[in-house]
Amino acid sequence: QSSGLADTTILSASGFPVEEITGGCFCCRFNSLTEAAERLTARVMPEVFLAEPVGSCTDLKATVSYPLRRMYGDDFSVAPFSVLVDPVRALRVLGLEAGRRFSDKVLYVYGKQLEEADVLVINKIDAVATARLAALRAALRERCPRAVLFEVSAKTGAGLEPWFSHILASDDESRANLDIDYDEYADGEARLGWLNCTARLSGRPFDGNDWVARLVETLQRQLRRLDIEIAHLKMTLTPAEHDRDLCVVNAVSTDAPPVSAFRLEDVIDAGDLIINLRAEGDPEVLLREATGALTAQAANAGLAVTVDHIEHFRPGRPVPTHRVVMA
Repeated sequence: QSSGLADTTILSASGFPVEEITGGCFCCRFNSLTEAAERLTARVMPEVFLAEPVGSCTDLKATVSYPLRRMYGDDFSVAPFSVLVDPVRALRVLGLEAGRRFSDKVLYVYGKQLEEADVLVINKIDAVATARLAALRAALRERCPRAVLFEVSAKTGAGLEPWFSHILASDDESRANLDIDYDEYADGEARLGWLNCTARLSGRPFDGNDWVARLVETLQRQLRRLDIEIAHLKMTLTPAEHDRDLCVVNAVSTDAPPVSAFRLEDVIDAGDLIINLRAEGDPEVLLREATGALTAQAANAGLAVTVDHIEHFRPGRPVPTHRVVMA
């Protein structure tokens, strides 16, 4: 939906060729998606394109997969549509466990995402007890009987090969379109406010890993006090002169422990910070809390902070470029 995305920085620092689709999701910027694929093809000739849509989008088979097959079937083989599931959030959404969750308006979109999946992938199995995983597995099979189910850990690599083998050996499945009310969809998606910020930190040597982790925890604490549930909070910090060294800290809910996926090798003198926040709340409140936390923590650490870019908004109504009807 916007520029300055943490995932782009993470993938680029890991050496992967990447293109960023800004200003909307694939469904509403279909031509931007195909143009990005053409640019990647010209640069590196990849064998596989991994396309990750905005996390609040749905109806993607009708608006992305089917149009790709119809218009670009000679160029692309479209794999089954995979939907990744965070186990803790899913256990709460499906009523299997108590805990913080989104409003029913947002959960309408979440339910449709599960419903249209060809493949459901439960991630983070390394962090969930066997009994909880079994309960979630049974609930998903009952709710989504047509979906193929895989259980993986992106952190350890467990279960990834069977999933990859399945999607590489299979084609996108044709079936009747998702029964979806676009008014309900638009309302649910718009309840999730966005905030993206890029800033430069400088002034003295500091421990970037600890600094970013504390900023994530502070922002979580402030949003929890305001009863605002986080969909995702991602921060990256890149040293000013070392674009392959990287700190990444993320949290997937207001009460989830922050996870440090990548850590800087040493203290740094200056760095570029990216904040991506998506939460069920007023974007003005997200702006106030994020900038307040950033400014206060920088001052306490004796650091100067220069904001290069910041935007906050609610996404507009989804208007797909194409929507192929399947009976």
